[in-house]
Amino acid sequence: MSFSTTDATDTASGDLDQATPYPRRWAAAFVMILAALLDMIDGSIVNTALPSIGTNLHATPAELQWTVSAYMLGFAATLIIAGHLGDRYGRKTLFMTGVIAFAAASLASALAQDATMLVVSRGIQGVAAAILMPQVLASFRTMFDEHERGKAFALYGAIAGLSTAVGVLLGGVLTDWNLFGWGWRTIFIINLPLAALVLILGALWIPSSRDNAFTGRIDLLGNLILAAGLVAIVLPLVQGRSNGWPLWGWLCLAAGVLAVAALTFTERLRRIEHPLLPASLFTKPAFSAGLLIQLLFYGGMSGFMLAFTIWLQSGQGYTPTQAGLLMVAFSTGSIVAAPAVDPLVEKIGRNVMILGALIMGGGLLWVRHAIQASDQFHTGAWPLVPGLLVAGVGLIFLIIPLVNTILSAVPAELAGGASGILSTAQQFGGALGVAVIGNVFFSHADRGLTTALVHAAPWAVGAYALCAVLCFALPRKAVGNHADEATTV
Repeated sequence: MSFSTTDATDTASGDLDQATPYPRRWAAAFVMILAALLDMIDGSIVNTALPSIGTNLHATPAELQWTVSAYMLGFAATLIIAGHLGDRYGRKTLFMTGVIAFAAASLASALAQDATMLVVSRGIQGVAAAILMPQVLASFRTMFDEHERGKAFALYGAIAGLSTAVGVLLGGVLTDWNLFGWGWRTIFIINLPLAALVLILGALWIPSSRDNAFTGRIDLLGNLILAAGLVAIVLPLVQGRSNGWPLWGWLCLAAGVLAVAALTFTERLRRIEHPLLPASLFTKPAFSAGLLIQLLFYGGMSGFMLAFTIWLQSGQGYTPTQAGLLMVAFSTGSIVAAPAVDPLVEKIGRNVMILGALIMGGGLLWVRHAIQASDQFHTGAWPLVPGLLVAGVGLIFLIIPLVNTILSAVPAELAGGASGILSTAQQFGGALGVAVIGNVFFSHADRGLTTALVHAAPWAVGAYALCAVLCFALPRKAVGNHADEATTV
């Protein structure tokens, strides 16, 4: 994942003194990474529990899509302004607020008696995660000097890289474990003791910091427009199929696109000092192409994983734990290939990303072929594993160098804002993918889930093929170093 941080002009106040290293900086980093795991794991833990949630709450296909998309939309709509609020009012305050809100939303999710309550709670969870996450990396930049900062970001990245594998497996194990008869609700309850520990240790160890140079208005109105626009785009895509694609849906979709596009220009007219969507960024072809790559990449992955997980459990009879174990193959491919990425980037530049997009699409084609070959019979795990491993390799080849390559084409003073927009695109792309690919999947489900997945998979493969083409608009090699402005996992 990538998250916006502040620029290099940060100054600290309160407990943090820039002249001398904060003595408890590594303890504070541990606590903040622990909190970040709330978001990192929850991004994947729900997937393996989704069929059980659907059965228990009698959820419709659209409600299952919203269970995933609501979190992503809440995150996407809040992330950029949360970073601005942390700069202005203090990162520790925003961090602790986010943790409390995340715990409350987790409890509400665990207690949900119907799908609507769960969807609302998941949306609030996403907002809470977006409040706390920007404060983590921004605080790293103020706690650590340039010599230690790389180590801190590397530790964060390593743990984040493992969190996806942990999330999909933990979601299956906790659902099957059925502790106290809670079933899938355990995946949310487990957040409560972790959040309590973070709050206690955070109060003791995390220093206060803010950007004393941050002045001017925060664009609250713009954020409301952005949030409304994103929801207006996804809403008709999720609900359209069940409602027969009515006219209001298309009008809503068009209004959402226009609202987001208009925001880019109206912020300049309103003279907003800290715009959510700086218009000058979108005049750079490399940034615009990179933004589309983010949308397509995460859309293809999120949409495919939703359909694949439902197919495994509801169509093939896998238990949640078995499905989680199989999905670990995807993460294993990424973990094994990760050390080779940087040396390859040094040698062949953006071609690594082109190769990654094609490899990931090829891996999913392998999975689709294995599924199609089984027809309506049970598909064993082993025919699927090679495709998942290959797709995981492709994922890491594309995603590790992507943000740094995009930011290398952006002026240094805009890099912080650009990384925030890219992170927003990541979450919004995931919500779009769940909506579009989920619709294709569910529209064919009456002919069997295997047929449905065979029809849905090419949409994800097509997304990665388009990513490969768009990579040609990126710089051949990343120039400059914006590592402080964004971290990508």
